[in-house]
Amino acid sequence: MTATDAAGCPVNLRGPRHREVLARLIAARGRVVPLDALIEDLWAGDPPRRAAGSVRTFVSALRGALGAGHPIVTAGPGYAFRAGRGTVDAWRFEDVVSGAGTEAAAVCPLEEALGWWRGPAYADFPDAVWARAERARLTELRLGAVEQLARARLAAGRPHTAVPDLDSHITEHPWREDGWWLLALALYRCDRPGDALAVLRRARARLAGELGTDPGPKLAELETDILRRSPRLLPRPAGPDEVWAGAAAEWERSPALRAGVKLASATALLRSLAIHGGGPGTAVSRHAATVAVAEQLGDARLTARVISGYEVPSVWARSDDPRSSATIVAAAERALRSTEAPGERARLLTAITIESRGLRGDRGPEAAREAERLARRSGDPALLAFALSGRIMQCFHRAGLAAQRGELGREIRALAAAHDLPTYAILAHIVELQTRSALGDLDGAAAEAEALAQAGERHDSPLVPVFVAWFAALRAAETGAADAEARYRAAARLLADADMPGVEHGLLDLALVCLRLRRGEPAGPVRDPGPYEPWIRPHLLLAGGRTADAAEAVRALPETPPDHLLEVLWCLAGRAALAVGDSATAARAERALAPAAGELAGAGSGMLTFGPVDEHLAALRGALTR
Repeated sequence: MTATDAAGCPVNLRGPRHREVLARLIAARGRVVPLDALIEDLWAGDPPRRAAGSVRTFVSALRGALGAGHPIVTAGPGYAFRAGRGTVDAWRFEDVVSGAGTEAAAVCPLEEALGWWRGPAYADFPDAVWARAERARLTELRLGAVEQLARARLAAGRPHTAVPDLDSHITEHPWREDGWWLLALALYRCDRPGDALAVLRRARARLAGELGTDPGPKLAELETDILRRSPRLLPRPAGPDEVWAGAAAEWERSPALRAGVKLASATALLRSLAIHGGGPGTAVSRHAATVAVAEQLGDARLTARVISGYEVPSVWARSDDPRSSATIVAAAERALRSTEAPGERARLLTAITIESRGLRGDRGPEAAREAERLARRSGDPALLAFALSGRIMQCFHRAGLAAQRGELGREIRALAAAHDLPTYAILAHIVELQTRSALGDLDGAAAEAEALAQAGERHDSPLVPVFVAWFAALRAAETGAADAEARYRAAARLLADADMPGVEHGLLDLALVCLRLRRGEPAGPVRDPGPYEPWIRPHLLLAGGRTADAAEAVRALPETPPDHLLEVLWCLAGRAALAVGDSATAARAERALAPAAGELAGAGSGMLTFGPVDEHLAALRGALTR
């Protein structure tokens, strides 16, 4: 037991009896302890002849040690310790815990309060009968505070920070079912459902083996929800007022802390929106705004945590919001200078990799390789899967890379299966569907689409039906089905509600132009060619008999972006070049498409096709030879 004076300096309490008298009075929590009771407690029923005088001497010495204004008062037949609640750590701890709640704002005060514990309550008096009740009360309060802190961390979107403390907590106190429940939920929210189920199995075994009881209905219900991937287990979506509510007086003393907790909570909600809410476009723009706020606070480490916390793999090599992506890349580059932690650096580098997808340059591929290297060394399977997803987004710098993307996707699939990572399991299905489509294995891709649909339903992924519908349209187009155009239009209606502007914008018109040209029909009409307009425009001009304008449009073609539709755009460029007699552009198209021989143009998107690349190469080579 340690005492300090009003200035915070340690006080010499002299001997063990002095400390025990003070501890006994504090344990009474302001109530009077009669002299007879003090004597009984100090000497356990065998007091010396002058015990009363000895107690008075101890009290007098304590008053002298504690100084003027000491809190020990004489009251009736005994003594009482009358001091402010803030003067005793145990009382202060009780007040913080009772007032903190379980929202995100409670994380910091609870962490600080639990830090005041230096060992068991009243550890200096292990055999004292008088200490048992108060020791049990404070121990229960502390155990409850550990679970309260875990709930607050979950509310703040920080399940990974809750796991280590909860694991220790339930190992030492296996009878606490709330501890088991919180640990399983935290693991599930870390994308580790397999580990969450293993924890519940451990709970059942320990409760049965050590206490002879079965888990309560709360644990059984959680196990069922995990097996069903119930949306109830995700952080509850909240409006802006709810997200920012609950800032207590502790926050008001530290605006930077208040903002940091809000940003962490916002990041967690945006990640859930992107993965489970069907709103990736909205999520990335709001994430960029969150990152910008973190940078305004001037805390580089906070910025790094905000960027790292948004661990969302991408399935499309074109940004939904290029301006937001540029904001995130620039902030991540600056944040890299503030951290040497390998895991955090790997996440920042992967953010750079993903948000610079679809752009030319060396930085994206460099960041992807370094992120993968750090992730492999970390031993964290989820981090490695995230880094590999970034590598895939940088495998579009030339045509013919479908097989390479497929290899990366299969490694992600193995990680997802071994470590129960549902988000990456779905990503792996999509990559495999795209790979098989690109390589012309439409039956294999169809089987993958069926498995993807089942996984999407099982894991509550609202974007999966979009990819399944577009693949069905691709297959119909490639097999010459009469309803191919209708299927494309139906798939586009699904895509319109998916909040993926980087995918949606111009895709339907591009798919229909490819379908019509393969049938020998005019390219138009088009409504919204989006970013593909430069490659579609020459064909519209040709359909209108404006060959000279079409030739000018071919000469003005921009650099082909490195994304899922690179091969399609080169096929369109080559076909238009042949029609206007532009041998230079035709030769460039032939060289660009040559590595993709044997593939289906555009099918690597899993969403549309312009037919076998070999057919386009044959036309180009034949014309160039002539």
